[in-house]
Amino acid sequence: MDLGQTRRGVDMGPSAMRYAGIIQRLEKLNYIVVDRGDIEIGRPSQFDITNDENLKDLDEVVKANEQLAEKVSDVVDKGDFPLVLGGDHSIAIGSLAGVAQKYENLGVIWYDAHGDLNTGDTSPSGNIHGMPLAISLGIGHSRLTKIGGYAPKIKPENIVIIGARSLDEGEKELIREKGIKVYTMHEIDRIGMTNVMEEAIKHVSRHTDGLHLSLDLDALDPQTAPGVGTPVIGGTTYRETHLAMEMLAERRIVTSAEFVEVNPILDIKNQTAEAAVGLIGSLFGEKLL
Repeated sequence: MDLGQTRRGVDMGPSAMRYAGIIQRLEKLNYIVVDRGDIEIGRPSQFDITNDENLKDLDEVVKANEQLAEKVSDVVDKGDFPLVLGGDHSIAIGSLAGVAQKYENLGVIWYDAHGDLNTGDTSPSGNIHGMPLAISLGIGHSRLTKIGGYAPKIKPENIVIIGARSLDEGEKELIREKGIKVYTMHEIDRIGMTNVMEEAIKHVSRHTDGLHLSLDLDALDPQTAPGVGTPVIGGTTYRETHLAMEMLAERRIVTSAEFVEVNPILDIKNQTAEAAVGLIGSLFGEKLL
């Protein structure tokens, strides 16, 4: 999917991660990996269509996420772990729609430089990849919030955002209004990633029966992950993010995950895709010794 924003190329992110050896990496950890292929994404008659409600490429985003929700739901029904590769972050709408109906109280760790809590009313751009967390909370256009046939998918008290350093005014208001737990780069610098993750894990483990990890590669500093569409300087280091994944692996609480916003066109020698694959390895228990 590359229609949730305006910079072409992020639709090739899954291919870049496959090329970086994601399947072989997981198989080395003794997982049985089934690659279910790509979801076919339609094309609008012209790029960057903005309708009257400030939602670019709405029809295509809805259609793709409906398909993704069905596929993810099927994976969960089979007792398997859904690992979704993106693609821009609008795909989280479908991922969460497919997962959340299987849980009473799904927890979410949103590891991202951005809050993705905009709506058509608050978004400066109309890009739907900046809206999936709000949509999953049931806030936004009904065609998006009702994907999967129900809303909301998640509750604000079950969310933790980690790595935020670029929030729009409307997002800040929604965070305050809903009481969403956010660890900005200030908190990570001040108390360290170990303490942030310990607190975050405690928060999302309280009264939840599953945990979805949504990791946007732009959470990492652009020096580490240059191949993203909306880079923001001052992000987490590769080592800090590895630690975060390792701590989640130790607790064995993640029940579904997605890694998004890898854009090979903007990347340097597939550096960002390789970083994503390394982080996925850590999430699934890869260790040095």
